[in-house]
Amino acid sequence: MRNSALDSSPTVSVSCGNPGLNIAAPQCRLSPLLPLVVLAALAGHAQAGNVVLPDEAPIPLLREQAAPLGERAVPPVETSPPVLAAGEIACRSDLARLGVSFADMPAVEAEGGCRLPHPIRVTTLGAAISLRPAAIINCNTARAAAQLVQQAGRKAAEAHLKSPIEAVNHASAYVCRVRRGTVHLSQHAFGNALDIASLTLADGKHVAVREYEDAESPEALFLDAFRTAACGLFTTVLGPGADADHADHLHLDMKRRRGGAYCR
Repeated sequence: MRNSALDSSPTVSVSCGNPGLNIAAPQCRLSPLLPLVVLAALAGHAQAGNVVLPDEAPIPLLREQAAPLGERAVPPVETSPPVLAAGEIACRSDLARLGVSFADMPAVEAEGGCRLPHPIRVTTLGAAISLRPAAIINCNTARAAAQLVQQAGRKAAEAHLKSPIEAVNHASAYVCRVRRGTVHLSQHAFGNALDIASLTLADGKHVAVREYEDAESPEALFLDAFRTAACGLFTTVLGPGADADHADHLHLDMKRRRGGAYCR
């Protein structure tokens, strides 16, 4: 017995004939509803032929999509570290020879003119001499401080206090500020200064920088020798007795001076 649905394949009147669809084309005009009519006819034909259609069209595997141009990852460009002048390189060699622990830091440039092109972060001034807390200063300042502590400072500590220096405790290193009472930048604004507030000895003794009532005490004699030795290594040395601002620390800096060191 023949299936009447199969015998009644749909025909659609359309222009310019389509032999693949068994379509008669008496005139060369298309109806606006032609796409809908064709889809409906094909669906009915498939159902009559017992062809199972999926409820949803299969989803193809996703292809890797390129990110928009503005969002594409750009490989990092490797840049060379800042070139150091010969003097900076020689200074760092000296620090290594002195056993100073330090690390190069990014250049500093702040509003108001504060500037430190080649700063270093110093954590020790020798193999067994800590700098507390770590200080951001320039290399010349670090070298002078290490030489002071390791040479004249060590001798003075052992002579007057019978114990070597174990730590230097500072109150200020790089700070972007002016000198008190002026509009001029401090040497701290260039990483060119270090303020020493106290020293700790290997036996645990703590020696604060201040004026001592007994000028002949071991602490006073040690600080006098330490301060005297600093003048020359540093171009500026200010401490107790110089003025009220320096009553509790030694200010040491490397300011360029025409007439030699200024020490009070």
